[in-house]
Amino acid sequence: MVRVALIGAGKMGISHLAILGAHPDVKVVGVADTSKIVTDVLEKYSSFECFSDYKKMLDKTNPEAVFVAAPTKYHGTIVKELLEKGIHVFVEKPFCLNVNEGAELVQLAKQKGIVNQVGYHNKFIGTFEEAKRIMNSGALGDIQHFVGEAYGPVVVRKKQETWRTKPEEGGGCLLDYASHVIDLVNYIVAPINKVHGALLKSIYSGNVEDAVYALVETSNKLSGVLSVNWSDETYRKMSTTVTVIGDKGKIIVDATEMKIYFKEDKCPAPYTKGWNVKHINDFAEEVAFYLRGEEYSAQIDYFIKAIEGKVPNNKNTFESAWMTDSVIEKIKNNKN
Repeated sequence: MVRVALIGAGKMGISHLAILGAHPDVKVVGVADTSKIVTDVLEKYSSFECFSDYKKMLDKTNPEAVFVAAPTKYHGTIVKELLEKGIHVFVEKPFCLNVNEGAELVQLAKQKGIVNQVGYHNKFIGTFEEAKRIMNSGALGDIQHFVGEAYGPVVVRKKQETWRTKPEEGGGCLLDYASHVIDLVNYIVAPINKVHGALLKSIYSGNVEDAVYALVETSNKLSGVLSVNWSDETYRKMSTTVTVIGDKGKIIVDATEMKIYFKEDKCPAPYTKGWNVKHINDFAEEVAFYLRGEEYSAQIDYFIKAIEGKVPNNKNTFESAWMTDSVIEKIKNNKN
């Protein structure tokens, strides 16, 4: 059993806690949160101890791994302390607000040989993983262009200030929403290393952007466009799509469906010439505990297995998340 603790019992923290509590190879030993209401309720109905101070929790419970779901502005300080103690770390996205801080954590985790993962859950969705497999096979031929999109109804009217309206706390469409798309493009297509221009547009928010549009280029010279808007009320919930166009075919993939077109008869099984449509049920693997989607359990299971030495620590690492943070920084520096 892997002894696991949680820092931050907000929306994502509670989600992780529910999945961890049902995991057969995990023993939850402690939860730390600054809200006494939250910790009182958790302690009343759970077997683990709760703390208002995460440092005291670490000293008393001695966890092997910690899930960090605290506000992004605290990630750097907390994660560094955990790494220095030799504790395996899963931290929510985005990784860090400062790319230099993130680079330091990447190197520290490598030096210590510590299992590390960031919560970009889309990499554990079957349709995106299949798109990655197709891309790796070269079946689309020479890639001509790609588009990364995300739309949803997060901010659809002017609101009072929250963390979402404060850039210093990780608010804004770029950090909170576009980061998912950037991370997927880096994974499925190739790492983005240049931004040729960007538009950050406020629609309802005063201090942060509600939409992000950027012309980007990958490390292997592929051109692409990012289009992200979290003030689009025509969507019921967040929708993230990656489109890749090659001289032999085309992929349009989101979290529920993959449409793939091949121009020639020679294409990978089980696909045929012309349009093919696959749904998430064709790829989803059973998980021990379902909450919000298989991917949330799958990412946690992968992290635990990496600690146990059953899988390599090479998915959603600090380094891959730092690469996403680096693109975000480039977009900020090239905005109009």
